[in-house]
Amino acid sequence: MSKPIPVPVPDDPRELRDLALAVLRNDRFPYLASMDGDQPRVRPVSPVKTDGFTIHVANLRSYHKTQELAVNPKVELCYLDPEHHQLRITGIACLEHDRELLQQIWDRNPLLRNYLGSIDNPDLIVYRVDPIRVRYMREWALEYHEVSLA
Repeated sequence: MSKPIPVPVPDDPRELRDLALAVLRNDRFPYLASMDGDQPRVRPVSPVKTDGFTIHVANLRSYHKTQELAVNPKVELCYLDPEHHQLRITGIACLEHDRELLQQIWDRNPLLRNYLGSIDNPDLIVYRVDPIRVRYMREWALEYHEVSLA
């Protein structure tokens, strides 16, 4: 079998950003990596809000990742689209406290409302992953490209 030849990645930073955002839009369940002491942990998550490369993820206070992120908030999200293009967002998970934003997230997510009953449920936590680094890779290219955060 011959080695596939990847389509070249555009030189224009705006086009690269658009490709990266397309991967993000096409993967509803990215994987979140965090650290549990010296042991990496990875799990699928369902973002509740996305603004560019800033990702909001709902969580329950009782989940183990809550303890992990309290100790070490450094995370990475990995998105994979149906064509196997990848997007990796390295960032810091911060607790979201903006009540207006939390209300918008609550209003747009019926699953949260049905499961938790109230935005004031003390078990509800929303993390905002502030991106530090964003990388994009086309399938078979085996090379990541830095994506501008601006």
